[in-house]
Amino acid sequence: MELKRLRFVKKAALLAATIVFMAACHNNQDFSPKPRGYSRIVFPEKVYRKFDSIYPFTFIYPTYAYIEQDTMLRPQRKDKKLLNMNALLNMQFPQFNGTLHLSYESVPSKKVFDQLTEDARKFAFKHTVKATGIEQALIRNPAKKIYGIYYTIEGNAASSVQFFISDSSKNYLRGALYFNTPPRLDSIQPVLNFVRKDIDTMIKSFRWKGE
Repeated sequence: MELKRLRFVKKAALLAATIVFMAACHNNQDFSPKPRGYSRIVFPEKVYRKFDSIYPFTFIYPTYAYIEQDTMLRPQRKDKKLLNMNALLNMQFPQFNGTLHLSYESVPSKKVFDQLTEDARKFAFKHTVKATGIEQALIRNPAKKIYGIYYTIEGNAASSVQFFISDSSKNYLRGALYFNTPPRLDSIQPVLNFVRKDIDTMIKSFRWKGE
């Protein structure tokens, strides 16, 4: 009898605990998980300065960014006269952990120009796997001999902005924006919008020397 009574007490205690747990759950019907939080971002004032170096172009860029020569090795074209006129530059945004990669090339022929513009298209559309959409916009200022295409890449792609600018005859510049963080649009969207304005300002102020 004592053994049966002990089993009955254990079962009763377990049943009571279950009822209390279910009642607690019932009283918290309005519970919902908190959304993921992100650190508050303090954006600097938009102040610009001019980039004017040995290269055949100028533009303005923000004071909270800096431009450095990219030391990465790159294949050079066979024409020795063009070697010193090709360059890789990085516009660094240290506060946002982002980089606008700039690649300049002299254009010796229409064949090379066509290849460069096709490469720009391929580089942009290689992000199709992660992108939710890719929009193309013409860059055009005939008075200053500035022509190109601006690619807006939506979604969780590694690069959200790419473009190229050319005078359609001798000079070509390609740009690609990357953030050194996992590509989660919900977390980088405010920074992306902020930096996009700087890229737009750069493109609008872009000039070939001598034009």
